[in-house]
Amino acid sequence: MKVLLVQCAWAATRTKNTYLRSKYESLIVRRGKKRALIAVGHKILIAAYFILKDQVVYNDLGVEFLNNTRKTKQIQHHIKRLEELGIDVEQLKKVA
Repeated sequence: MKVLLVQCAWAATRTKNTYLRSKYESLIVRRGKKRALIAVGHKILIAAYFILKDQVVYNDLGVEFLNNTRKTKQIQHHIKRLEELGIDVEQLKKVA
């Protein structure tokens, strides 16, 4: 089954403008190509499980999903950090 999932992951990473390709590209920087393929195969397996369990159609999240998620998390992190430093973020919003 692992071989099949890796083959599916290879195919998924070759398609343009998909969530799985963007996930692969973000993982190869940190984990390397082979481990990134295993991770994408795992994502495919999880998606297949929920598609079969819930009887729903696959809905691709899109390329921008990861970027938007990271951006939101970074903003929340920096706001929290500023508040820890004693800066009133609400007051900064009113000035800007």
